[in-house]
Amino acid sequence: MITSTVEIEQWELVEPFEIARGVMTAVPLVVLTLSDRLGNIGRAETAGVDYDGETPALLQLQIESVLPLVLAAAHGDVVNDATLRAAQELLLSGGARNAIDCALWDLRAKQSGIAAWRYAALPGLRPLTTVFTLGLGTEADTRRKARAARGYPLLKLKCDADRHVDIVRWVREEHPTARIAVDANQSWNRDLLEHVLPRLAALGVEMVEQPVPRFEDAQLDGLQALLPLAADESCVDRESLAELYGRYQFINIKLDKCGGLTEALSMSNEALAHGLQLMVGNMCGTSLGMAPGFLIGQRCGYVDLDGPLLQTRDRDHAIEFTDGVMQPPSSALWG
Repeated sequence: MITSTVEIEQWELVEPFEIARGVMTAVPLVVLTLSDRLGNIGRAETAGVDYDGETPALLQLQIESVLPLVLAAAHGDVVNDATLRAAQELLLSGGARNAIDCALWDLRAKQSGIAAWRYAALPGLRPLTTVFTLGLGTEADTRRKARAARGYPLLKLKCDADRHVDIVRWVREEHPTARIAVDANQSWNRDLLEHVLPRLAALGVEMVEQPVPRFEDAQLDGLQALLPLAADESCVDRESLAELYGRYQFINIKLDKCGGLTEALSMSNEALAHGLQLMVGNMCGTSLGMAPGFLIGQRCGYVDLDGPLLQTRDRDHAIEFTDGVMQPPSSALWG
């Protein structure tokens, strides 16, 4: 018999993190632990999707109510493909399914002795360079954070409707060699996008993430963008992809949004088949949350798995980060 615990944890950030939607000082995470009678343990965490109303309490309730039905599909207490399929069938995309799916992947790896990346049919795991994200702030704060981030080769800058080009200019002056992407978190419209794109391109920006509100992506029809655009909030799971073709060049796959590694792998296959390029992202979290995303990152042009770098502490057996370069997660952590 597989037993489980579901706990809510608080993880403090190094400093307040501001984006166009608000400010965070800590990240609440829901942690699922699965244990079999032989002592094998599978774990996963989820931050959920706050802008879809997913709270820690709601996620905990969803996980606890559905998990017995999912585990009933296991062969005895051994996780198999049927167990993973049950999670996909019983839950919609979102944080609860992410926690269950990724914990099942971890437990299956522990039970079988076969690494999760092998189950994912990957050729292996290589180190990845993640973006390092700078939240919104004053000019002084932005310059300070840019100077402190000079060891990171790839930065993502949060912007809003009023703060955009100047932020890039300040960072460029403090960290001249940085590769830069910007993330508007849905705060722009087409007029503003067309106005700022030439100026962003002149400052060496590589990519713009989610410039317009989700469900308003038709604003981008016919746009001759100077820079590639990436869909984040507008990109949920495979069902959301049809609305993105021809409007975006990248999609940001987040396991909290799509509902776990199983869907993320299928989603990446479908997106690549339709000519979209891939980015993997996170809703902030510890190395436990980044580890399954690391597998998707093997297929991605942009990797945004810097959650642990924004927090005051991390898990035991944490992923090793050196100037933005991530080493593959150890099996003691996940998978």
